[in-house]
Amino acid sequence: MLIPQFAMMALASAIEPLRIANRYLETPYTWRLLSLDGAAVVDGNGIPILPHGSILDTEELGAVIICADIQPERYYSRELRRWLHQMNATGATLGALDTGCFLLARAGLLDGCRATMHWEVVEAFRERFRKTTVAQTLFEVDSRRLTCAGGTAAIDMMLSAIAIDHGVELANRVAEHCLHGGIRPGDVAQRMSLTRRSRIHHPSVAAAMQLLEESPERAIGVPELANSVGLSSRQLLRLFSQFVGEGPSHYHRRLRLEHARSLLRYTAITVTEASVAAGFQTLAHFCRAYRQQYGQPPGVDRTSEARRTPLLRDRAK
Repeated sequence: MLIPQFAMMALASAIEPLRIANRYLETPYTWRLLSLDGAAVVDGNGIPILPHGSILDTEELGAVIICADIQPERYYSRELRRWLHQMNATGATLGALDTGCFLLARAGLLDGCRATMHWEVVEAFRERFRKTTVAQTLFEVDSRRLTCAGGTAAIDMMLSAIAIDHGVELANRVAEHCLHGGIRPGDVAQRMSLTRRSRIHHPSVAAAMQLLEESPERAIGVPELANSVGLSSRQLLRLFSQFVGEGPSHYHRRLRLEHARSLLRYTAITVTEASVAAGFQTLAHFCRAYRQQYGQPPGVDRTSEARRTPLLRDRAK
């Protein structure tokens, strides 16, 4: 099911392994692209995709996978909730690519489940849906639930499903066709280590950066940060400037604003609540810093209101 502004990479990564697997299957996988109303859906690149039909025109399905990206909850409705619960009642596997999990969770269909999504929106999801256990992994399989971080991680999720349905040998053969080095397990971390990502190998600076990344909800003063990594404030400021190119306070403010932006884009949180969640003392200070970093006020980004069973086989067959 395509949600407007979905990521084409995630969709293609999910479908292509199935298409390749069909070369070797007597009973092939089948799929349909659906939209909320049957009309064309424009992806994040501005490309319109014509679906096969509306969610209301579907027969019993083996799996339903929601593909979304920016502002998914904008498209939540009672009609969508009713349809998802109907699919769940018929025994369909429910899945999500990237931020599609927001819609499953909004419908109450991830309560008590373990799920994942793109690392950029993890904190926003945690703030919004506390009944779901969140993992920053490539993909998660929990009962009849499939959730994936999106991007090329969808290839690994589908390869894993093919292995469950038809065996590892076929899954490896499909991986080779995709020029995919191997099937990454679901519990692999999404992000590179901070040291590899930033190319900063000074242990104290890397430790300070890690602490700041893990604390987007409050401002951390230089003395507290320096004490945490065993440096003096003067040493920390000098090393941070040398290796990072900016002071720790400025670096952390950027991270906190990124956290606030994610909350505004992916949850129903207000601008004032986002300001508090990012550790700003006043709304005026938050709005000023936000405009300075993104060139627009924060309101622009605010959203509107046990047995190994087959995961993807077509139930109609």
